[in-house]
Amino acid sequence: MTLKCFLLLLLSWVGNLRAQEDKRVVFSLGRFQNVSVPENVTVQAIVSRIPLDVSFIMLQFHTQHHNVTLSYTQLPGYGSSITSVDAGLLSTLLPAQSSLSWFLKTADGNNVTGIAVILPYTNTDPVPGACNQEFPLDIDPNIHLQYNLFETTITFAPANIGYARGQSPPACDVDMGSGTRWRLVYEVYQYFLPEGDLSEQSLISGMERVDNIQDNGRKVMTLSSHERTQLSFNSLPGQGVIFTVVVKDPAFNTSAAYVPAHTYACSFNSTLDSCAMLGKVSTKVFFTVMGAAGLFVCFLGHRFFKCELFCMGFGFMAFVFFVLITRTTALEYDIRLALTAVMGVVGGVVLLMCWWRFGSVIACVLVVGLILGFLVSSIVFFTPFGDLSIFHNDVVFWVVFVCIMVIILPFFIRWPREGNIITCGVVGAYTVVLAVNAYTYTSLSYITLDVLKRFLNHDFSRAFISVPMQGIDFIMITIWVVLGVSGNAVQLYRERSRLFFPPSPYVMWKQERERRKTNVLDPSHHKPSITTRILARVQQLTRRTEPAGESTPLLL
Repeated sequence: MTLKCFLLLLLSWVGNLRAQEDKRVVFSLGRFQNVSVPENVTVQAIVSRIPLDVSFIMLQFHTQHHNVTLSYTQLPGYGSSITSVDAGLLSTLLPAQSSLSWFLKTADGNNVTGIAVILPYTNTDPVPGACNQEFPLDIDPNIHLQYNLFETTITFAPANIGYARGQSPPACDVDMGSGTRWRLVYEVYQYFLPEGDLSEQSLISGMERVDNIQDNGRKVMTLSSHERTQLSFNSLPGQGVIFTVVVKDPAFNTSAAYVPAHTYACSFNSTLDSCAMLGKVSTKVFFTVMGAAGLFVCFLGHRFFKCELFCMGFGFMAFVFFVLITRTTALEYDIRLALTAVMGVVGGVVLLMCWWRFGSVIACVLVVGLILGFLVSSIVFFTPFGDLSIFHNDVVFWVVFVCIMVIILPFFIRWPREGNIITCGVVGAYTVVLAVNAYTYTSLSYITLDVLKRFLNHDFSRAFISVPMQGIDFIMITIWVVLGVSGNAVQLYRERSRLFFPPSPYVMWKQERERRKTNVLDPSHHKPSITTRILARVQQLTRRTEPAGESTPLLL
C-alpha cells in the first residue's frame, strides 16, 4: 500500500513537471489574450499559419507592476531576452517560415497575469528598433522608461526601413540621399488612463485602446530621424499614462508601433511612498487648513483685511521657504512640510506687522498682486503654450514668466481695492481646489506644481508638461470659477460704501499723539493725561468711603 501511494505521488510529480515544461499558449495575429505565467514555469508562446507577406512578427506582453522575462530561447540570456513590465520582442521571418515561438518567465518569483498580443508587419513597414546601438537586443522595439518625482523619461532605439524575407537589412549609417531609414519620422503619443484608477482592468483596457493610438491618444510631437530619440515628460504620481511611438515611412505611407510603455510615476511594491500612500496625512491636514482659510478669504478677505494679509503672507513665505529648504537640505517630506508651515506663519505675521507699523497699503497690496500674477502666469504656462520648444530654455521661460507676473501689478496701483478683492476670490478659490486634490486626484494642482518642480529641478525644463483633463478636472474648474465669481461679487457689493482699506492702528495712534501735541485749539489738547485721570478717579472714590471728620492724605 505504501509503495503504491509512493508510485502515485511520483507519477503525479512527473506529470506536473511535464505539464510545466509543456505549458504553451497559442496566439492569433493581432488579437489580445490574457496570459498567466505561473511561478517557476516557462510558458511558450506560439503563433502559426503566418501569411507569406508578413516579414516581421512582434510579441508584446504587459503587466501592471510585475516584471516578466521574454526570450527567444528557453534559457534567457544577454542579448536574447528582455525583462520589464512592458516587454516586447521582434523577430524576422525566413522565406518559408510559417510558425514562430517565444518563451515567457516570471522575473520576481510570483504568479503573473498579463495581456499579450502578436502583431505582424510586411516588408514595406518600417522596423521599430532595427537600428539599435544602445540596448542589448539586436532589434529592440521597446520603449525604455524611467521616472522620478519630477520627470518621466522615455528612450527608444531608431528604426530602419522594411525589407523582404531572406534579404539583408539596409545599413543604418548611410547618407540621406540614398533614401533609406533617414526618411523615417517618429510620432510620440500619450494616452492617459482614468484619473485615480489604479486597477489592472483599467490598464488592460488602455492597452487595447492604444492599439489604435492615432485615434485614441494625444500626439505630443513628431521627431525626424536626425533628432535624439529621448524625451522627458512631467511626472504625475498616481496618474496612469501609456507612452507609445509610431514610426512612419513616407515613401510607402506605412507605419509601425513600438511596444507601449506605461507608468504611474510611483511604485506598487515599495513599502514607503508607494502608490497606495500618495495621500499622506500631513499633506491632507496642511491643504485642508489652507482650503478652509482660502474659502474664508474668497468671501470675506477684504472685509477682514488683517486676516487676509496673514493668509497671503503665509502662502508667499511658505512657497519660497519650501523651495529653499528642498534645494538645500535632504530632510524628510513631513519635516519639510512642518517647517514650511512654521515659516508660513512667520511670513504672515511679518506682512501683517508691516501694514500695522508703516500703514503702507500699496506695498502690502503689491505683495498680494505678485501672488495673483504668479497664479496667472502659472495658468498661462499650464496651457499648450507652455509646451512650446522655446520655453525649454530656462532663461526664456523665467523672463516670460516674470514679465507676466509684473504686468498684473499696474492694475493694483490704479485700482488697489478691486485688485485685492479679485485676488481674494481667485487665489482663495484655488486653495479650495488644492484641498480637494489632497483627497482625490485632479490635474489642476499641476498649475502651480509644475512651476515648483521647475524651481527644484534644473532638468525639468526639457520635460513636456501635458496633463490629462478628464471629468473631475472640468468639475473642479467649474467649482473654481463659481467660487471666484461669487466671492468677488459678494465682496464688491459689501465694500461699495466702505473705506477702500482700513487705517493702520499704529499710524492712527501716532497721528493722534502728534495732533494733540501741536493743536492747542483742540479741546482734547487740554485734557489731562490718562494717568492723571486715573489717579484723580481713585482719589474721588477714596474720599467717598472715608468716615466723617477724618482726613485722607493726598495721593501723589
